[in-house]
Amino acid sequence: MSRLAAALALPLAAGWGLHTLALRRRLEAAHRDPLTGLLTRAPFEERAARLLHAEPCAVVFVDLDGFKAVNDTYGHATGDSVLKTAAGALDDAATGQPRAVLARLGGDEFAAVMPMADPVALPWLLRGLHDELTAPAWIEGRNLMVGASVGGCWTGDLPDPSLSAALRRADEVMYVVKRGGGGWLAAAPGASALPAVNGRRIGRPGTHEGRAEA
Repeated sequence: MSRLAAALALPLAAGWGLHTLALRRRLEAAHRDPLTGLLTRAPFEERAARLLHAEPCAVVFVDLDGFKAVNDTYGHATGDSVLKTAAGALDDAATGQPRAVLARLGGDEFAAVMPMADPVALPWLLRGLHDELTAPAWIEGRNLMVGASVGGCWTGDLPDPSLSAALRRADEVMYVVKRGGGGWLAAAPGASALPAVNGRRIGRPGTHEGRAEA
């Protein structure tokens, strides 16, 4: 290649590199919820499934309690701030886990999948996340508290460690605590699934905190 041709090619290569980088950024932005910055459902499921295939993980399902009342009382701007605060709590829970996959599934429902070699860490993860989600926060000029129901499972305990089975299990135990008034719960190893009703699971009343069978 002549010097002239090389000189002409350099700006073209640089421009193409910038174009490729911008395209990647746009594609990544399209995979994320514009409000919270977390993944939306489809890319979450794709990335989480790959992670679960590689190693045991904690799978967490979160549903905020009382969120509709916040929207109705203070307006959607405050509700949006609550959702962003909840997303921040989920992000904090994944600190030190660069391969964690976090999502806003829709509305006030969130999910997370993160590597976990030992299930003993699961209750600590769920308790810490619940504590941060329900801590008072200064939002839109007022001090607000929102409840949360948090359920989780460890895929090493599941006969079927697929993403769909793990999310279903985490959702089941989340609904147990939701029926009991909120809190957190880790699925007990080997516990049988709960019967589905109206797309959810029938929870057993009683425990809404701690590692208990569900």
